[in-house]
Amino acid sequence: MKNQSNQIAVIYILILMFISIVYYKSLQNYTIDNSHQYLYFLKDVVFVLFSGIILKLILSQNSTKSTAIHLKLEDTIKEIKESNDKYDIVAKATSDTIWDWKIQEDSFNWNKGINNIFGYKENQIGDNSNWWFDKIHPEDSIKMSVKLYSFLEQKTEKWQDEYRFKCADNTYKYVLDKGFLLKDKNGKAVRMIGAIQDITKQKEEEQRLKLLETVITQSKDSILIIEGQSPEETIPKIIYANPAFSVMSGYSYNEIIGKSPDMFIGENSDLKEYQKLIKAINDKKECQIETISYTKNNEEYLVRFSMIPVYNSENELSHWISIQRDISQEKKQEIEKEKLIVELIQKNKDLKQFSYITSHNLRAPLSNLTGLLNLIEDIPIENLELKEILGGFSKSTHLLNETINDLVKVIVIKENSSLQKEAIQLEDVFAKVINQLSFQIEVAKPTININLNEASVLNSNKAYLESIILNLITNSLKFKSENRALEINITASKIGNITTILFSDNGIGIDLKRNRNKVFGLYQRFHNHSDSRGLGLYLVKSQVETMGGTIEIESEANKGTTFTLTFKNT
Repeated sequence: MKNQSNQIAVIYILILMFISIVYYKSLQNYTIDNSHQYLYFLKDVVFVLFSGIILKLILSQNSTKSTAIHLKLEDTIKEIKESNDKYDIVAKATSDTIWDWKIQEDSFNWNKGINNIFGYKENQIGDNSNWWFDKIHPEDSIKMSVKLYSFLEQKTEKWQDEYRFKCADNTYKYVLDKGFLLKDKNGKAVRMIGAIQDITKQKEEEQRLKLLETVITQSKDSILIIEGQSPEETIPKIIYANPAFSVMSGYSYNEIIGKSPDMFIGENSDLKEYQKLIKAINDKKECQIETISYTKNNEEYLVRFSMIPVYNSENELSHWISIQRDISQEKKQEIEKEKLIVELIQKNKDLKQFSYITSHNLRAPLSNLTGLLNLIEDIPIENLELKEILGGFSKSTHLLNETINDLVKVIVIKENSSLQKEAIQLEDVFAKVINQLSFQIEVAKPTININLNEASVLNSNKAYLESIILNLITNSLKFKSENRALEINITASKIGNITTILFSDNGIGIDLKRNRNKVFGLYQRFHNHSDSRGLGLYLVKSQVETMGGTIEIESEANKGTTFTLTFKNT
């Protein structure tokens, strides 16, 4: 630049000198008086030289300034290039999504993270801020917008926010977004660059931990978190206790933290159980004990105490989780339950013995009484009143005999928990039962419809099945309606290994609203029928359940009754 200034000054001087010489020669040709021409020429030369020097100085000064400006511009360009290179390197190296927002033009640029993390293809990405804001979850957009524009207005120094960003598949990811501003010479925000980090896993883990914390704090069981390591023959120190433990023990949180659980052991605690716990801790094994523990007020309570080891990612023991429960009331109830069971067993034995004795002692005089009544039946009695009395007596004796037989059946059923089963032809069972009830059927004249096509064979106890069918048909005959002809419908079906028998009639029915809970009870009567003893349905249910089946009833007064019997073919 300096040489260039010298060249320009020399050229300037040469040109002016040439003009001066030409001018001087012209004066010599056109003027007569030449006395002062030489002086004028000398003056022009001095002027040219002086102006040339001044021009050189001005050019030199300008050249210096230009050089400084040029160097500064080169440095600025170099810095911008280096900055852009660094930005490109960071944008390529980072797994974050980097964005560049030119605020005045509302121009948005994204790096490849927008595809790698959120799945957006190039043709799906918008080039302005509206596209960005549209992808923010509606529940987060207002909060995020307020914080961002406060930052743009320079009301806050730093900007970062957590929000949910929509992916290309319409799912949302939790993100952490951080940005910084670039300002012009007037301090106005012109550009903002930010980085979006996917924190979905961290957020999910945070929510999981909060859930676990809620479970622990709200649990009714007492929970302790205990240090992983401790000196030999001791229990490690407590580092956390949930509120339930404070309630159970009577100690406050601060009184528990830093103490060993052995502070709750007293004179009546089971030392063998305590040593068992110590051994499990030394062996780093899970353990559960039951022992007497003591509250802050020195009150005893029975506690079920478990210790569970917790290992870190490096498979090193880090903590113990202790779950404790006051089982004082539970143990008391167990003792009472066991006592009750013993009493019930004894009462059941006594009842069976009573039933046997009663049935045995009644059978002999009842047989004699029946024999005497049979003899009397052969004697002609003309007294009608006496004949009626003897008839009632005979009927009562017959009912008493049936009652004793039913009691014996009940005892036999209860004692036979397992029965010998065989393949039974249902058709043969129904034929036998109907034959036994032929007289009653002849009197009642019912319509009996039997459909066994879908299930003809049942693997069960034949004697019990015959008794069940006999009782159900007998009940239908006894409790038929006087207002309509009796109709009995019996169908059998089979699905897989389950056989279902539906038994329905249109008799007088049962009011289940009043009697559902006692339908199958012992000595439960629902009608004033003279032959009703309240044992039939109890026997049926007992026999069905002994056979491994179930029985259900649907009935309505004055409309009829349906029984559903189910059996497994095993």
